[in-house]
Amino acid sequence: MAKKRFRNVKQGKIEKETAKKTSNIENNYASVGEKIKAFLTDSFMLVMPIMYIVFYLVMGGREGFAEHKALGWVYILIPLVIVQTIFMFKTGQTPGYRAYNLTLIDEKSKQKPSLFIIFFRNASAVLSLFTIFGWILMFFRKDNKNLHDLLSGTAVIKKTDAT
Repeated sequence: MAKKRFRNVKQGKIEKETAKKTSNIENNYASVGEKIKAFLTDSFMLVMPIMYIVFYLVMGGREGFAEHKALGWVYILIPLVIVQTIFMFKTGQTPGYRAYNLTLIDEKSKQKPSLFIIFFRNASAVLSLFTIFGWILMFFRKDNKNLHDLLSGTAVIKKTDAT
């Protein structure tokens, strides 16, 4: 490829290479910090009420939960996946995503994902949580995707006015 001289680019003889930059601007991936803040917000707004119900109404107190921890976590995580799936299917956002202006999209169509894809993503997010690797992965990728985003073909983006 020939060397691009500033004079030729300025005169319009050679086009600037902008293809690499437009793909990231087009997708507008959410930053790691925004995703962590949204996760913490969802933890308090969604997980804590479910935990309270499971601890005190279902398991009969902390002692009951301590005796049956595995079952208690199943009782917490299944409703959490269902609630998150409902939020994301209706608006593409959980309360935490809405607070930080993030939304979930299908990577191929750039639209809101189908109900099955959202459910699969949220269920695999629980598996990512248990392996820890799935969540740490976002620190090493330029698009900040977690394992469950890669498996489901989704992306978390910063919502713009047009989105």
